[in-house]
Amino acid sequence: MKVSVLYAGLASPHAGWVAIDELAELLVHYFEAEVLSPKPAIGPWLNRMVRPHQAHFEPVQTRGGDVLIVVARGPGDLAMINAIPDCRKKFSKIFGFVTDSYFQSGFVKETALFDAITVTAHEDVEYPKSRFNIPVHQLYQGADCLTWVPRKMLEREIDVMGFGRTPPSYQACFSQRFHPASSPYLYLHSPLGNLSGPSVQLERGMLFKLLHRSRISLAFHLYVEPQGNRPRSMMVTSRWLESLLSGCIVAGRRPVSRMADEMLFWPGATLELSVDPVEAADQLVDLLTRNSEMEQQRRSNMFHSLSSHDWRYRIVALCALLDLPVPAALSKDVARLQELCASYAPGT
Repeated sequence: MKVSVLYAGLASPHAGWVAIDELAELLVHYFEAEVLSPKPAIGPWLNRMVRPHQAHFEPVQTRGGDVLIVVARGPGDLAMINAIPDCRKKFSKIFGFVTDSYFQSGFVKETALFDAITVTAHEDVEYPKSRFNIPVHQLYQGADCLTWVPRKMLEREIDVMGFGRTPPSYQACFSQRFHPASSPYLYLHSPLGNLSGPSVQLERGMLFKLLHRSRISLAFHLYVEPQGNRPRSMMVTSRWLESLLSGCIVAGRRPVSRMADEMLFWPGATLELSVDPVEAADQLVDLLTRNSEMEQQRRSNMFHSLSSHDWRYRIVALCALLDLPVPAALSKDVARLQELCASYAPGT
């Protein structure tokens, strides 16, 4: 069976999407797949006016094959199949994994050409299913836990870590509270050097090393002090999974959704901060003074990440949903994952 994987990450790496690109890279590895990653192109001005969310891509060459898997950061990335001339004729089956599937207006007409797609939330299934008359399955996001979980417990000298989007009022308050020389606590925020470009993959390792050395990691759902006009969602994003996997105590404002209930299901997975940033800062200080009490929670967070949220489990589920064979190498790595998970089990 010849499999090809189409994704944006190789041609357009971005720090905000590197976790999703890792899914594509794992698919490439396990299926020994052909890699296709089209560069963005500027489309005709009229098309940009009529379909502002439709991306355009430069052509890529492939002879085709049995299966094309499109790993889409958002619904608009499903249009990447336009980069392959006569795509529907070249591949027997075309499947898509859509991450930000809550963005309904981002779904493009090319969605109808797919044999099936997956979306990340149960609530997102109905729209593309009825709009494009294709099979739509639900599959949660994951993380590359086997690669990034700490192999040993390290000293955690970073007290509070805030990477990516932090609500402005909390950011201002925490900076004023923790940055002065008089504060004994270290608040590290926005540590990534580049949002895009070839260094993104290299800095991925830096991010996880920082998380491995952090006591508390901040995470806020998208309705907390929203900025700009981007769509909102109560999804569990990479930030939660990466922080929990790293053994951080995750504090902030948890999403209120079925996704959060089902993914963050164990006691203490997240700690809710006050809506008042000043009170939230006090709560962080209280947690930091009780750091030694949190060690079992750290192990629990790593255990449940390893046992529930690795991308390899998602790929096995994807194979079942799409009637694809499970590669032998994938089965071996799932076994390795479960052995590693056992080392973090409660009581070990």
